[in-house]
Amino acid sequence: MGITVKIVEVSGAGQVGTTTWLEGISSSITLRDLIRTRVREEVAKERQRDWERQADRAVEAFGRNGFFVLVDDRQVTELDGELELTADSDIRFVRLVQLAGG
Repeated sequence: MGITVKIVEVSGAGQVGTTTWLEGISSSITLRDLIRTRVREEVAKERQRDWERQADRAVEAFGRNGFFVLVDDRQVTELDGELELTADSDIRFVRLVQLAGG
């Protein structure tokens, strides 16, 4: 039996964007699987067919520091380390933007 978690997308400037609710998530999940699940759910809403390709791109973006993830105010740096989530976990995907000229 899984839990429902809320993921908030935040810009590098701290502006809150999209909120996504994921149901049936294991309370013990890797960041890689959390990213892939989030992408799968978002792609399903957009009716795109290849969620796996989009998920692979998101994992690659994480590896290139395109975004970082905070879980309960702690930055998660390992894709394959297990997270211990609860229904009250604060999960934030923080998008980073390049500076002009950078």
